Amino acid sequence: MSSGYRIGDQHALHFLTFPMVEWIDVFTRRIYRDTVLDSFRYCQANKGLRMHAWVIMSDHVHAIPSTPESDLSGVVRDMKGHTSKAIIRAVQDEKESRREWMLARFTTNALTTARNDNFQVWTHDNHPLQLRSFSVKQRADQNPVRAGWVDARRDHPYSSARDYQDEPRLLKIDRLW
Repeated sequence: MSSGYRIGDQHALHFLTFPMVEWIDVFTRRIYRDTVLDSFRYCQANKGLRMHAWVIMSDHVHAIPSTPESDLSGVVRDMKGHTSKAIIRAVQDEKESRREWMLARFTTNALTTARNDNFQVWTHDNHPLQLRSFSVKQRADQNPVRAGWVDARRDHPYSSARDYQDEPRLLKIDRLW
């Protein structure tokens, strides 16, 4: 169910949260994390997406994107639709010990809305916060530290923290400063 938050200015910077339905720990597997990164890369190359900061946690993704020439809502919708299908395919095709349970949860969640036919992977809400300062970037990068996964932000490979320290990266970003 949507909380009522909407992306107002489609070309402004927004802090977005993409939670999995029921906060399912989907991103404990590399294949699912890489699916998100591949989708971000595709949207960067083909849909005008600019990524300024991001982090993938076990059950959600934080991102600070912008789309100077297109509508951010449409790009987010397309990205979530594509990754949903790719994650479902991977759950069905890969050696996934939680296959039946995950598919049952995704199916049950799809039944609660007319927006989905068979499966719902992401929640419909992105909780967009239009940014007027850049302090939120540090809050997103801090998630892996708060979760106890790493000691320093740059140690989590699935985040943009390394980009801000000129270290190797997984996704091209446009720095906020």
